[in-house]
Amino acid sequence: MGKLKTKSSAKKRFKFTAKGKVKAPQAGKRHGMIKRTNAQIRKLRGTTVLSKQDSKIIKSYMPYSVRG
Repeated sequence: MGKLKTKSSAKKRFKFTAKGKVKAPQAGKRHGMIKRTNAQIRKLRGTTVLSKQDSKIIKSYMPYSVRG
């Protein structure tokens, strides 16, 4: 049987933690910063861990990156 391809867009945007959870950049910081409070902007720094439902979709895009 042939190999499955990894979605290039997912490969660039998501990383996996040691326990297999999916890390993603925070959403909502591309534009419209004037209407957001400074507290909101601070909270949107860095990365976040995706929910179980969203992780399932991302793991299907990256078949060889998932542990166990």
